[in-house]
Amino acid sequence: MAEALHIVCPHCDGINRVPRARLADAPKCGHCHAALFTGAPVALDGPRFLRHVERGDLPVIADFWAAWCGPCRAMAPVFERAAATLEPRARFVKVDVDANPQLAAQFGVQGIPALFAFRGGKVVARQSGLADLGLLRGWVERFADGPIPA
Repeated sequence: MAEALHIVCPHCDGINRVPRARLADAPKCGHCHAALFTGAPVALDGPRFLRHVERGDLPVIADFWAAWCGPCRAMAPVFERAAATLEPRARFVKVDVDANPQLAAQFGVQGIPALFAFRGGKVVARQSGLADLGLLRGWVERFADGPIPA
């Protein structure tokens, strides 16, 4: 039997079992029937964020940001491009630190943008400030299973 991964739906937060070999086949949520991968970052609040990080089997790449932050606005298109090109190898999420200060404090966010990689519910990498697509791609290669196809 093919290895199944737990994928948290970006729409209803339902947990789905998807065979690893079927990740690229546009899987749908078994609960709400929406696409499990949208090719765009998912905006999450505290409880939803923790569900994706703790219950999903994919690495989660998180951008902690704020609307008033110029570097955060500069980072947004890079992060969107990463989500569009690197899903379904990882889940890309955005957390507004003004709307979720407790979540920012929980992970020790001091400056924004702050990027985190989570695997198995734990922080495995972090960086403050702007990043390029190469860094995000490197994190996905490092924390997902196997290299990214060209």
